[in-house]
Amino acid sequence: MGKFYPPHKGHHFLIDTAQRHCDELIIMVVEKKGQQPDGPTRVRWLKAVHPDVDIRLIEDIYDDDNSQAWADYSIKLLGRAPDIVFTSENYGDTWARLMGSGHMLVDLERKVVPVSASMVRANPLEKWEFLDPPVRANYAKRVVVAGAESTGKTTLVKALAKHYATSWVPEYGRMYTYGKVTSSPGAEWDSSEFSFIAGEQNRLEDKLAGYSNKLLICDTDSLATAIWHEQFMGSWSKAVEKLFAERTYSLYLLTDYNIPHEQDDIRVGGTSRQTMHQRFVQLLEKHQRPYKLVSGTPEERLKQAIRECDGLLADSH
Repeated sequence: MGKFYPPHKGHHFLIDTAQRHCDELIIMVVEKKGQQPDGPTRVRWLKAVHPDVDIRLIEDIYDDDNSQAWADYSIKLLGRAPDIVFTSENYGDTWARLMGSGHMLVDLERKVVPVSASMVRANPLEKWEFLDPPVRANYAKRVVVAGAESTGKTTLVKALAKHYATSWVPEYGRMYTYGKVTSSPGAEWDSSEFSFIAGEQNRLEDKLAGYSNKLLICDTDSLATAIWHEQFMGSWSKAVEKLFAERTYSLYLLTDYNIPHEQDDIRVGGTSRQTMHQRFVQLLEKHQRPYKLVSGTPEERLKQAIRECDGLLADSH
């Protein structure tokens, strides 16, 4: 029983130890309203690492030091006293004794896994090595490189990812468009395709965030998909906007359009870049999203971007 707020490798060591010593293991995740990450999220993270364990969410209704209340509550929830409980806390002996259960104390001094949940909450990036991908995805600093077409976004994304030895998210809409125009040149667009692209962009981003090195670099996002919907369909998509509005990013790096336009098989053309750039500025400011303009040569843009990203990482310490 514990908050697992959030789960870390110390928790996983405790659970793995318990599994080696019992036939049936039940984990009680204790949640108090208002905690973030919330209880269901913590349960989902634990299930990702321990899919064969019975994990239950319960309400945090007693003071931490009221062992008798927790003992009675535990027996009520389980329908019986457990044979043995496993903890890494000083309260374990009293809680177990009051239930008539055995107790195994695991790594109380945090020598095997030198971390605690409070340490993670205080500075998750500093304790990155103790977090698994589902939890890392929650705490990674997400940086979106956005802008009009042919403004050096992907070049900058790859350079940033290399500099920080981290993962980056490709532009799903570009892959989708290549597939579409190759098989069906001149095919009309449907509004639902943009919702699909935005959803897949978000899904891909969330998956790759778990493998990031504190910083995730995103080559565009669902806001760009909304702008492209407007460009192709002649109207604003509330459905795509909703997919964007639900997202949180640490920073947008907006690429300037004052570089030569390079045409390829799917680009619209250079004349639309200024209009699209201004639309990005308008929408980023409307939704109060933090952004910085990067301009100049690829080398100059990279230096500007690194300065901004270093600032994000420094602010977390």
